[in-house]
Parts: sequence; C-alpha cells; structure tokens
Amino acid sequence: MKYDFDQVIDRSGNRASKYDERVMKFGTDKVIPLWVADMDFKTAQPIIDACVKKAEEGIWGYTSRPASYFEAVKGWEKRRNNWDVDTSLMSWSLGVVPALSVLVKIFSHTGDKVMIQTPVYSEFYDVTEAWEREVVENKLVEENGTWHIDFEDFEKKAKEVKIFLLCSPHNPLGIVWSREELQRMADICIANDVLLVSDEIHSDLIFHGKKHIPTATLSPEIAGKVISCVSATKTFNLAGLQASTTIFPNLEMKKKFDRFWMNMDIHRNNAFSSVAMEAAYNEGEEWLEQLLEYISGNFDYIKEYCDKYIPKIKPSVPDATYLVWLDCRELGMDNEQLRSFMIEKAGLGLNEGYTFGRSLSGYMRLNAACPRSVLEQAMKQLKEAVETL
Repeated sequence: MKYDFDQVIDRSGNRASKYDERVMKFGTDKVIPLWVADMDFKTAQPIIDACVKKAEEGIWGYTSRPASYFEAVKGWEKRRNNWDVDTSLMSWSLGVVPALSVLVKIFSHTGDKVMIQTPVYSEFYDVTEAWEREVVENKLVEENGTWHIDFEDFEKKAKEVKIFLLCSPHNPLGIVWSREELQRMADICIANDVLLVSDEIHSDLIFHGKKHIPTATLSPEIAGKVISCVSATKTFNLAGLQASTTIFPNLEMKKKFDRFWMNMDIHRNNAFSSVAMEAAYNEGEEWLEQLLEYISGNFDYIKEYCDKYIPKIKPSVPDATYLVWLDCRELGMDNEQLRSFMIEKAGLGLNEGYTFGRSLSGYMRLNAACPRSVLEQAMKQLKEAVETL
C-alpha cells in the first residue's frame, strides 16, 4: 500500500512526550518539537492491525513470548543484514538504553572506566555514571564538516577501560561505520580485553547507498567478544511499547543479563509490544522502504534551504538515523545563548549539542522525521530568526 507521510497528525494531548513535555524541557509549548528521536508518522498498517486485533480481544493478562518472537528478529537480521543469529543467544529487555545500563552494571565494577565516542547521545554518559563508573571519551575529530575516529587516542584509552560502548550507526552524527573502521575498533578491544557493546538501534535507518554491518558479523573471533543491542522501536516508531533484543556471544553472559531482569520480575513483553514487534519484523518492510525515501527527501530539503537562505548554519546530511546535526558556530553564540535563541527567537525545540559531547559548543540536533510541511515552517522560522541578528 502507499503510505502518506505528508499527513500532519495532532499529537498534542495524546501523551506524546515529544509534545506534552515541551514546557518541562523548553519552558514553553510554543515551539515546534524537533528533539527526542520519535517520528511524527503513523507506523506500518500491519502493526496497527495487529495491535487493534489484540485490543479487541479485551483480555491483556500476563503475556508469554512464543518462539516466533525471536524468530522474527532472526529473519529480519538475515534478510536485511545477512546476519544469521542464534535465537538461543537473544534476550528481551525494555529497551536498548535499559539494556546498556544493565550491561555496564553487570560486566564492570564501581570505579571501572567505560569508553564512549563523543559527540554521542547523552544516555551513554548516563548509563555509565549512574553505576559510578568513569566515562572515558574518545572524541571524534571534525574536519570540514566530516567526523572521523582518532585511532591513536582510541588505542591509548582502550588500555585503561573495561567496556567500550559503540554507537553503530552513530547518533547524532549519522555515520555508518565502514568494515575497516569496525574491524580496527574491534581488534583493539580484543587486544586489550575490552568488552565491546554495540548499540545498533538505528541500523535499519540507512541512506545514500550505505550498508550497515553488524559488528558481530566481522569475524568469528569478534563475534565471541561482542554484545549487540537491536530493536524495531526506532525503525517503526514503537518506543512507547518498550521492547528490544540483546544478542550475546555465549549463554553464560546471557544468563547473567536475564538474571538481573528476573530478580526485578521484569521479563515479559506487554501484551501489545509482543504482537507489534512480530508484525514489524515480518510485515513492515514495505512501509520502511517508503519511509526511507521520504526522510531522505527531508534531509535534502534542509540542506538546500540552509545553503540558500541560512548559510551560517551548516547541517549534516546523515547516512543513518533521521537526525540532523547542525553546526551553528558561525552564529557566534555560547551554548546557553544558542539554546535561548532557538527557543525564543526561532520557536524551535531542538536538542542541545553539548549534551552529546560536554566540551562542545555551537551545535544542535534536529529531528527530521516529520511531515515536510512541518520542516518548511521550522526552516522559515529559523531563517527569520537568523535575519534578526
């Protein structure tokens, strides 16, 4: 079927955090919310149909997880990424961020060091520091608008850390790591006995002919040292249903992870996430292919508009995710001034760049997963705001 991504859906008042939490985050609800990684599109019709059918049953008791659940994940990874995953090594959790948090807790100790590559989404800081571990930053290096890994620094810091949290594809920079980059990072981790945890939640949102490579597929040796985190929630806009899959290299590590959740009696999907995830993986590809084309058009629109009307703001054109990294340094503002400008002058609710890298200044992150008309209004407001400077 043909999906209409131009449809504007009023999400205010329907318990959508992206809209209902504007006052809490920005101090006003008079901003276009282009912040949290949540799409303003209806999900695929087969997913809606599956949830409606479940709703009409009228009984939503404790929910079992049939073998078909992880088989759906396995089939998706095989079709999309040529990754043949053993379902016996898969575990369910509430989401990728909760999974990352638990992995840091159970596979490191208080005071241990965890390496992240900044700028990276702020939860990488949070899940490390919440358990009294120390963040070690391997800062990505920017040259003429492109970012790359400082491998000399990476290798040096790998000697002192217990865990490396890899964001692949990368949020917020939209980088699809090459095989060579992944191989080199993994080899350094193995040489230094560093556990590599690969967050691949954006792996289905790939553009411009790029191809996602699951870290665990690089080699059998690397597969034995990598824990992978995947989910359909970003891909199909299902984050409110809370479900992700963590894939382990061995049963011993999986059992430790499962035991943590069992000790809190958190080990079941809710009644709707169970059917929604299966429907997404088994029947969602038609919707996804149309979504990718639409979002790619949104990227082009933002880039062309800024080039023509707001040249002081330089947007990335990401190869992955639906998030655009805005270089606003030519506006000459510090972080607090830039935040106030975007809210009060441009009427936009964006993510501040310094939350992704605490030493950064002059960047913002914009969520482009919305109808084109919303982006057009947002860019118009931004242009008019910059013209007042």
